[in-house]
Amino acid sequence: MHRPAQRQPRARVAFPAKDRTRLWFTGTAIMIGGVLWAHQALADSHETIITSHGFSNFGELAYPADFTQLDYVNPDAPKGGEIAIWAQGTFDSMNPFATQRGTPGRLSSIPYERVMTATADEVGSAYCLLCETIEYPESQDWVIFNMRRDVMFSDGTPMTAQDMVFSHELLRDEGTPSYGSYVKQVIASVEALDDYTVKFVFAEGIPRKGLISLVGSTPVWSKAWYEETGAKLDESRFEISPGTGPYMLDSYDAGRRIVYRRNPDYWGADHPLSVGHYNFDTIRVEYFADTTTAFEAFKSGEYTFRQENSSLTWATGYDFPALTNEWVVQDVVPVGTVPNATGFLLNLRNPKFDDVRVREALGLMYNFTWTNDTLQYGLFQQRESFWQGSALAATGVPEGRELELLQTVADLIDPSLLTDPAVTPHTSGERQLDRGNLRAALALMEDAGWVAGDDGMLRNAAGEAFTLEFLSVSPSFDRIIMPYIDNLKRLGVDAVYNRVDPAQYQLRSQTFDYEMIYDGYTSGLEEGSGLGQKYGSEDVDDVFNPAGFSHPAVDALIDFVEGAESYDEMAAGVRAIDRIMRAERFITPAWYLGNRWLAYYDMFERPEELPPYAIGELDFWWYNAEKADELRAVGALR
Repeated sequence: MHRPAQRQPRARVAFPAKDRTRLWFTGTAIMIGGVLWAHQALADSHETIITSHGFSNFGELAYPADFTQLDYVNPDAPKGGEIAIWAQGTFDSMNPFATQRGTPGRLSSIPYERVMTATADEVGSAYCLLCETIEYPESQDWVIFNMRRDVMFSDGTPMTAQDMVFSHELLRDEGTPSYGSYVKQVIASVEALDDYTVKFVFAEGIPRKGLISLVGSTPVWSKAWYEETGAKLDESRFEISPGTGPYMLDSYDAGRRIVYRRNPDYWGADHPLSVGHYNFDTIRVEYFADTTTAFEAFKSGEYTFRQENSSLTWATGYDFPALTNEWVVQDVVPVGTVPNATGFLLNLRNPKFDDVRVREALGLMYNFTWTNDTLQYGLFQQRESFWQGSALAATGVPEGRELELLQTVADLIDPSLLTDPAVTPHTSGERQLDRGNLRAALALMEDAGWVAGDDGMLRNAAGEAFTLEFLSVSPSFDRIIMPYIDNLKRLGVDAVYNRVDPAQYQLRSQTFDYEMIYDGYTSGLEEGSGLGQKYGSEDVDDVFNPAGFSHPAVDALIDFVEGAESYDEMAAGVRAIDRIMRAERFITPAWYLGNRWLAYYDMFERPEELPPYAIGELDFWWYNAEKADELRAVGALR
C-alpha cells in the first residue's frame, strides 16, 4: 500500500503537568499509533507529549503510522537463492565494533539491528523497528521507547528493555572513546521502567537536536550472552553474540570466505520496514588478495555481484565471454547520496604539515585533468566540497546566514573567508606536470622556509630535506599515485610510494602511522551530533578523523550545527564549516562519480525505480531461480 500524497503529522497527545509516572490501564485500552495499550506520559510546564512511530530532526515523517511497506520495494519479491560479493585482503575478527583492534569481516554487523532505522528515500528520519512507539515532550528533554514484545534474538531468547539499556552502556563504555565521551556528556540517565519500556533523560544545557536520533540508533545486543561469556565489545574475536537481525553468521573460513544465512525464524519478517527486504537465503563474501585476482574470479563466476571502482577496468575490462554471452549485466545506477570527501589526505598530527602553504604546495602537484583524461578515461568529476552537490556545500562568496555565522568566528579565521569565493581545486594543464602550478608550489614552499638547493631538493634552514611517504594498500592505485609522486619529486620533495599488505595497512592506519594516504570522511545530507566526532578538536585522535583535523572556529560552528532547530540553520552552519575546511587544504580533492557502476550475473532483479539514497542489492533486490538455473546449465557459474 502506498502512502497518501499528503504527508501526515506525528500524533500529538497532551497530558497533565506533573512528574512522569507509569499508569497501567486495566479497562479500556487506548489506541495510539496502532498500539492497543498505552500509558500516560506526564511532563512539566504543561508540555505537549508527542507519541509517534518515528522521529524526524527536521520536518515531518514521510510514512504515516499505518504504513504497510516502503514505497520503493517489491512486496511480492520471492525469497531464495544466494548473492555473492567480494572483499579485498583478509579478516581476523567477526566483531565489527572493535574499531581499533583487528580487521573485522565484511558485513559482520549484519546480524544486529538498531532500535530505529532510516529509509532510503528520506533524509533525517528514522522509524521504530525494535520499538512500537516513542514518546517525548516538545522540549525533547527525554524520550521513552515503548519496545516491541515480539523481538527475538537468533538464539530464541526474547529481547527486553534490559537488553537495550545494557547495549547503550556497553557501547558507551567499550565503544569508540569519542562516542563514549559524548554520550556521557549528553545523557543524564537511562533506565528500564519495566521489561518493555526504556527512558533516556538528556543532560541540562545540552542542545537537543539529534539526541533522540542518537539514542534511537543504538544497536541492541543480548545482555545474557555478554554476561555468560564475559566478552568485551572492544576485543577482536570470531565468536559473536546473537542478534535480532534478518541474517546470522552461517560459516567462515578465516581470511577466505564468510557466509551469512537468512534467519528462518526472524521476528520481523512481516514488519512494514522488512516487507520486500532480505530476500536472499544466503549472502556469501569471497576474499581476494588484490583487485586483479578478484576481477578474474568474477569473470569466471566465482562470485556474482560486483560494484566496480576502477575506471580502467570499467572502460577496458568488460569484454569477457560471460558479458558477450549476456550472462553478465552492466548497470549504471545514479545515487543521491553525498560522495565521500576523499582525496590525498595529510596527517596533521605530523608537524611538517602545520603550515597551510606547505599543504597547498603539495596539493598543487596533483593534476586531476591529466589523471582523469589519460588514466581514468574522462569518467570522473573533480570534487570541490566536503558536501559535494548538496545544499550543504559552500559556493561563491558567503552570504546571508552563512556570512553571519562566519562573522561570529571572524577572530579565528582568515579575513579573506568573509569576502572571497569558497576555495576550489586548482586547475591543471593537459600534461602530467603543470609548470605554472610547479612555480606556484615552489614559491609557497620557499615562503614556508623550504628552499631548493643545488640538487633541487627542498630543505629547511637546518638543511633537512622535505620527505614524504605515501602509504597505500591497493595495486590498482599504483598507476594513479605514481605520477603524483613523480610530480612531487619534481617539486623537490623526497617522496616515496609505499604499498603494504592489508594487515599492515590496517595496523598503521589505526595507529595514525602515515604521512599521506588516499582517504577521507563520510558526509551526509544532514549533519548533527556526529560532526564533532569527525572534525572536532576533542576527538582529534578518533578513527573517524584520519587527518587529525581541528580548528577553533569549526569547533564553535559544530556547536551551532548540533543545536540548530531548522534545516536551513543547520545547512548554513555546515556551509560555513565547509568553507573553512576547504581553505585549510588538508585534503587534496581527487575524483568522484555521481553514479555507481554495477556488474552482476543475470539472475538478480530489482525494483524498476530505485530510491535516491541506496542501491540496495543486499537489501531489496531478489533472486530469479529460473535464470540462475539457465546460467548453471551453460556453465556460467561455479
